[in-house]
Amino acid sequence: MTNPAARWLTAGQRQAWLGTVRLLTVLPAALDAQLDKDAGLTFFEYHVLSMLSERPDRSLRMSRLAQLTSASPSRLSNVAKRLEARGLLRREPDPGDGRAIRAVLTDEGLRTVVEAAPAHVGAVRDLVIDALTDDELRDLHAAQERILARLDPAATTRPEWFT
Repeated sequence: MTNPAARWLTAGQRQAWLGTVRLLTVLPAALDAQLDKDAGLTFFEYHVLSMLSERPDRSLRMSRLAQLTSASPSRLSNVAKRLEARGLLRREPDPGDGRAIRAVLTDEGLRTVVEAAPAHVGAVRDLVIDALTDDELRDLHAAQERILARLDPAATTRPEWFT
């Protein structure tokens, strides 16, 4: 049964939406494949490691890391357990609040993300950046920011150290 009050998409809006759905489906799979082949990591694992690598002390509270990676606490905990088993990170009590746990990137984890970065950036360039002009990249960024303002109005997924 159709809802006559629904604001249906125009043909152009539907085309833009379905293109976004395709991008959200195909791009993560391509990045996963590249990172698995080149570094034995999933895109999410790389994202976790790279967020830690950007911090001066290479650590974050697990709750903050979950926000930055848009992960549920259980998903992040499972990934942290796998990365811990590989010696890429460790979890320990937060010295500022013993009730909280923080993830700490190990030296091996830093080596892994540093070694994985060139091929990953190459894939990002090949798949996204080099496909667009500078003007299109600015427009894409502006559109992303408008959408993210609706999805994440408090900007909890934006790292403090990025501008």
